[in-house]
Amino acid sequence: MRLLLVEDERSLVKALTAILEGNHYSVDAVYDGREALAYLEATVYDGVILDLMLPGLDGLSVLRQIRARGNQVPVLILTAKSEVEDKVLGLDSGANDYLAKPFAAAELLARIRAMTRSQRGQSGSLLRRGNLTLDLASFELSTPTGRTRLPNKEFQILEMLLRSPTALIPAGQFIETIWGLDSDVEANVVWVHISCLRKILAKLDANVRIRAVRNSGYRLEERP
Repeated sequence: MRLLLVEDERSLVKALTAILEGNHYSVDAVYDGREALAYLEATVYDGVILDLMLPGLDGLSVLRQIRARGNQVPVLILTAKSEVEDKVLGLDSGANDYLAKPFAAAELLARIRAMTRSQRGQSGSLLRRGNLTLDLASFELSTPTGRTRLPNKEFQILEMLLRSPTALIPAGQFIETIWGLDSDVEANVVWVHISCLRKILAKLDANVRIRAVRNSGYRLEERP
């Protein structure tokens, strides 16, 4: 799941990025409102964390512009403005939630889960294929013979494959979604993580495999 973090305090961006990536989110960070609009035009995000006091273009203006364009991406306002009037204005301008600074990391993560829940293509927090179950809340992959908590990138790759169970996903799509548009990651890095996932699937005795189609991409297949 990819989030856009819009915050001009760089030390906070660094801390938030570490928290979010440690909880299996991919994060693009921008530091002003105009840059945020450009990223939202170029990329489909699962959620936005938006400060209000930004250089270039303030957060409320960013929010109003994306809503005017029909972009319904979930938006969590994260700001030092904690007055009731500020919260009402933010929510009335199209935000899905509002969290004042300072905040607890656990609450931030809970609010992100809540606002992005409707974005998940299946009910609840479980994705299934064959005898595999991926728990989106605990990041655990399980089969009848065992379970394991997946590393960050492996989790995100498998989530993408499970959400498009019959699709062929090119390596470039994994890179763009998980590592970001500005990443210099190459296709062989995706292969390394796919290889790791295959070992995990074998260890769990999964009846689902990841098939590579030469020069095209990867997809899931159930074993007979």
